[in-house]
Amino acid sequence: MVRTGRPRAIGIAGAGIGGLAVGAFLARAGHRVEIFDQFDAPAPVGSGLVVQPVGRAVLAELGVLDKAEAQGQGLTRIQGTSHQKAGIVLAADYGTDPAHQGLGIHRASLFSVLHEVCMAEGVGVTPRSLVVGRDGQRFVLEGGRRTGAFDLLIDASGSGSMLSPIRARALPYGALWSVVDWVPGVIEPDRLTQRYSHADRMMGVLPIGTPAGADRPKAALFWSLPSGGYDAWRAAGLDAWKREAQAHWPEAWDFADQIGATDDFTMARYGHGTLWRTAGDGMVHIGDAAHRTSPQLGQGANMALLDASALAWAMERHGNLDDALRAYVLTRRWHVWGYQLLSAVFTPQYQSDSRALAFLRDRLLYPLSTVPPIPAALARLVRGTLLPPIAGRPRGNPTRT
Repeated sequence: MVRTGRPRAIGIAGAGIGGLAVGAFLARAGHRVEIFDQFDAPAPVGSGLVVQPVGRAVLAELGVLDKAEAQGQGLTRIQGTSHQKAGIVLAADYGTDPAHQGLGIHRASLFSVLHEVCMAEGVGVTPRSLVVGRDGQRFVLEGGRRTGAFDLLIDASGSGSMLSPIRARALPYGALWSVVDWVPGVIEPDRLTQRYSHADRMMGVLPIGTPAGADRPKAALFWSLPSGGYDAWRAAGLDAWKREAQAHWPEAWDFADQIGATDDFTMARYGHGTLWRTAGDGMVHIGDAAHRTSPQLGQGANMALLDASALAWAMERHGNLDDALRAYVLTRRWHVWGYQLLSAVFTPQYQSDSRALAFLRDRLLYPLSTVPPIPAALARLVRGTLLPPIAGRPRGNPTRT
């Protein structure tokens, strides 16, 4: 990244994927960057995720793609089958070019490579510092402490942001997530595989490679559950779930059988919402603090990475901070809005109480999706390139895949 303009003091709330990525970009450009987070020591939260080609391109910009790939698993296909209809009811192929494929990875692995590049670029990270508000150009921390003043405040504190005015609509379904050992010979190791029963039951297995320190490959196992159903599921006991899981997807039993207690699962709940005004008055919101949706299209972490890259690029192009923030908003607006809309359309087909939508998905939409040119459009959809990820960038930019 070319250094332009005077170095600025930049404060970032949240050391998640977006916060670490934007911190590394801006520190590399010569700015003084400090990240504030509530953790006692740097640590990720979550299970597995998919880094789509647009996200891989951002990791390449940061110079950490090789390290992420060494700990993850390349994905060539997303595939789903249904109890109600024999055979496949969802298929999206990434293609044979590795640059266009997904990367299944443990969140801890992605966190590790991004944290490492932040440290190499001299980013300051202040632990035990939950950001709960703002006082001018200072963050207000839990307990009433205030940080020093910054030229720019970046809210990367995720769906729990206390800085963002976003009003997200709670989605009716979430998911239980866990990490288990990969079982060879059961499911193809280069694809995200899911099994549906109507739209109210979904089990998935995502290969996530071998995280640092692990002695064997891992998989993320997930089970769809109504957002308000966790207590009842837990009260029913693990044996009840195992019976249901085995009947639901017998072929994946070797993955499900590794769950030894209900506490092996973590419940994730989702919301849907988008800030209309993501930047201004010395602050910008990125990632889940600016836009939240279900993980159905696998774009959450990738959106945060793209936000980070776009903000750094806008600040590189514009010496005036207000101009940079306006440019950032314009470069990301249509990609974010477009994928938010698509997620709102697709999610109820896979996570809802609607039998009609599931029937339509299996009997009409899947057959149509096999007719050219729709397969190519689906590939671009999951890659994150159906719309320009960062509008206005030259075509030679690595995010233009």
